[in-house]
Amino acid sequence: MGPVVTPAPIALHRVCLRHGANEVVRDLTGAFAPGSLTALVGPNGAGKTTLLRAIAGMHLLSEGSIDRDRLAPSDIALLPQGSRLDRGFPVSCLQVASLGLAARLGPFRPIGRPQRAAAAEALVAVGLPDYANRPIGALSAGQFQRVLFARMMLQDAAVLLLDEPFSAVDARTAADLVEILLAWHAQGRTIVTVLHDLALATQVFPQTLVLANEAIAWGPTAAALSEANRIRSGLAIPVRTDFRRHAA
Repeated sequence: MGPVVTPAPIALHRVCLRHGANEVVRDLTGAFAPGSLTALVGPNGAGKTTLLRAIAGMHLLSEGSIDRDRLAPSDIALLPQGSRLDRGFPVSCLQVASLGLAARLGPFRPIGRPQRAAAAEALVAVGLPDYANRPIGALSAGQFQRVLFARMMLQDAAVLLLDEPFSAVDARTAADLVEILLAWHAQGRTIVTVLHDLALATQVFPQTLVLANEAIAWGPTAAALSEANRIRSGLAIPVRTDFRRHAA
């Protein structure tokens, strides 16, 4: 993944989202600036995952609009929660990582030797150099999350949407994945990440959207995560205070 330039902000205007009869996001207006790094935090059921899916074009709006000016579908990549994915299907780490190339290759082009080599390099980059042929069902939660990062790496998208990428992984894995995320941000990519770790949001993410079905705050992280905003949003989020790399 090399340097990119996100064409324009992703602008939301009075966005409302529903699951059946339930409104999970209401009247959300704001914008993710090109190249911004934003934490998306809020209590369970606040609409965070649904919002990511709507930005990716995978969830219909009930009201409002999302302007993705000049962004093609392949310019937006979504990394879902690893815990929600079925790992019972007998596929290898290399095959899962290779799926990151599918959008740009097209549905009928086979993955050839150059693509397999690129997938193997991505696995090395995420710390899994000897895992290409290992079935994903044999992986720990942290190892599987690394595979998903390798897949996202191959998608090479300008906008990256990550849903709880650091949950259920150990501190060393979290530190490694944070480093990868910061490298992507340094390349100019627009990144929105759902988090359940306020310390991580404070230390790494310059911008934060506090969502509790509606926007409680959206702006610089220190202000967005003020005590008043946390109380108003009903946040009761466990904080892992040390995500950084530990000495060996």
